Amino acid sequence: MSAEMILVLHGPNLNLLGEREPHIYGSMTLEKIDRALKKEGEELGFAVQCFQSNHEGELIDRIQEAAKTCVGILINPAALSHYSYALRDALSAAGLPLVEVHLSNVFARESFRHHSVITPVAEGMICGLGPESYFLGLNALAKILKKRQV
Repeated sequence: MSAEMILVLHGPNLNLLGEREPHIYGSMTLEKIDRALKKEGEELGFAVQCFQSNHEGELIDRIQEAAKTCVGILINPAALSHYSYALRDALSAAGLPLVEVHLSNVFARESFRHHSVITPVAEGMICGLGPESYFLGLNALAKILKKRQV
């Protein structure tokens, strides 16, 4: 029997992790984060599929596919979190448990970053802890999913 799948989505510019503003986003690359998330997912009893795109439509396509193949979504929508109603609507339509994460503390940054259109359709949001935000988010999502199985 194969493990249930969690989709991890990374939004625009996250492919530049490790080189883009390391004082804000840290020095860990996206590839290292993805490898560690897959390992953590296995330990939690889930398969983890990671996908990054700088294109909103590609993220939406993955969300629509996930509605048929996954049990939950962990997402760092990056800048799309502040204005992408299309992404929000896709996440809502998927009907999957969702946790939003951000590497930086969005509330300690520019005011436009203080609001996310994604958060209202998420189970919760974790921010400001660097790559640890992803791992805390994955663990929270796994607990939510296991609780719903009971």
